[in-house]
Amino acid sequence: MSRISVRGFAVASATAVTAVGSVVGVASGSTAAQNNDAEATAADATLLADIPAGQQAQVQTASLAQQADAQAIAADATAKKDAEAAARKAAAETAIAKKEAAQKAADEAKKREELKQAASRSAPRDASSFPVQSSYSVAQVQAIARQIVPSGQFQCFSNIVERESTWNYQAVNASSGAFGLVQALPASKMSSAGADWRTNPATQIKWGLSYMNERYGSPCDAWSYWQANGNY
Repeated sequence: MSRISVRGFAVASATAVTAVGSVVGVASGSTAAQNNDAEATAADATLLADIPAGQQAQVQTASLAQQADAQAIAADATAKKDAEAAARKAAAETAIAKKEAAQKAADEAKKREELKQAASRSAPRDASSFPVQSSYSVAQVQAIARQIVPSGQFQCFSNIVERESTWNYQAVNASSGAFGLVQALPASKMSSAGADWRTNPATQIKWGLSYMNERYGSPCDAWSYWQANGNY
């Protein structure tokens, strides 16, 4: 007989004896009924005690094993739930990080494009890129200068040209022979920028900018010198 069947048989037998004793006691209403109850209780204890100690240990071990299994199942369920929550959190954090990285990349690309466009606008143009005309107004000459001289240096360049020639690309100094927008002396110096230096203000501007950069460092440095000395 297995440990389960022995234990079940013992408990069933004890229960049956107890039940019989109770019925007899109720029917007789005498002291004999109490004696029967006492005998049933004693029989119950005797039957339980009849299960061998080794089998009792096995029954207890089986019960503990069932409890351990239940606890393990509960722990697995909790761990699975925690893992799913952690996975959802990690996925959300990854999505946010990717979105931020994409936005940062877009912002940087936009900034690079803006800088490129700004550099393109401020980069000096070659004199040969301007169409040749038979004559130029002051406004036209100034517009050409804005496209050749860097934007941060234009005002200083303009200050010098305004005082040297009032933006007249054909201005001549009668006493010295200085010529053009920047009053080159001798005028033939401007031939290094182009053979059309006498008639093309773009060529004169190109030469004047190069002269200021090489001798003073920049048009603004040349303007500082001009302010201190009245010439450059």
